[in-house]
Amino acid sequence: MKRVTIKVKVKDIDEFEKRVKDINLEFEPTLYQHDRVYVPRGYQRGMNLPRLVMRTEMSSVDKPAIYKLILKRHIEDSGIEITDRSVIRDYTEIVNMIHQLGFVLATEVSRRRRRIKLSDTSRIYLDKVDKLDSYYVKIETALEEKDKVSEVMSDLKRTLKLFHLSSKEISQESYFEMLKKSDIIDSKNNAF
Repeated sequence: MKRVTIKVKVKDIDEFEKRVKDINLEFEPTLYQHDRVYVPRGYQRGMNLPRLVMRTEMSSVDKPAIYKLILKRHIEDSGIEITDRSVIRDYTEIVNMIHQLGFVLATEVSRRRRRIKLSDTSRIYLDKVDKLDSYYVKIETALEEKDKVSEVMSDLKRTLKLFHLSSKEISQESYFEMLKKSDIIDSKNNAF
């Protein structure tokens, strides 16, 4: 599935949540997600290479976890992200297959995610990622054949304004890239 996604850091979480209520929107229950992000050897941002994500998702401790394999591929010059996902049964077997394909573990991302369904094709996510100090809002829309990326991006930016969030704050980095960058900074700080 092709998607257009924007992500911004939330400067004031209380203000954001108040705005959600003022617009009469409501979050679904919190999901707990843990992603193990795998990349091809030699992966670099901007190369349009795929990432594979093994996701463990829980809605509560009294319900079984759901395991998903997710393929993500961001096409830099188009603004499109290709995302395909499938629920899996044998986590270990799929991880072995990922390694056999030559992918390596880049990092792990744990987060609490709250979701608002805006339409059949659009969602807002409020994410609190472990090891990152802020909340992030992601808004994504699935592309249909008739859609133009520039028009969808403009709609997403207008949606940001509804929540008093600035399109100047849009981050192009994925959570795994943010965490890798913070790991590098932490290892440099701990080296002395």
